[in-house]
Amino acid sequence: MDYVLTGFAVALIFFLLFIISRMSGRNGKNGRKKAPQESPEKIPAKCPVCGSPLYKGENLVTKVYRPMNVPDQLCTISGCPNCYPVCRAGIERSCPVCRKNLPQNGYLVARLFNKTVGRKHVHITGCSGCSRHKSSDFAR
Repeated sequence: MDYVLTGFAVALIFFLLFIISRMSGRNGKNGRKKAPQESPEKIPAKCPVCGSPLYKGENLVTKVYRPMNVPDQLCTISGCPNCYPVCRAGIERSCPVCRKNLPQNGYLVARLFNKTVGRKHVHITGCSGCSRHKSSDFAR
């Protein structure tokens, strides 16, 4: 009978220590669930026109001009779903080169580098106002 009472007392002590450690955060998990993190759908890319974060499935509206078999192509970037074709409230479109506001029908001019290995790479050379390439240079 003494062994049963001793065993019960030891089990009760371990149970109480477990409860106290959960409440005080000594087990490394702080006794709480993880704080909700940012949406896993969010990717680190941002729109070059308005700076809005791009989520999975959101694409930029771009036009890539021919010829397609060269490693360097001319392209235009009109914007993301937040700023093109209609700008959402509180979002401003601006050129990352000259820092001027971009009109709703404005676009960024860029060079698209098609690498043989890895991802494509883009260099923005300016906007429809400040770039040396004008709309007449593009073969539509």
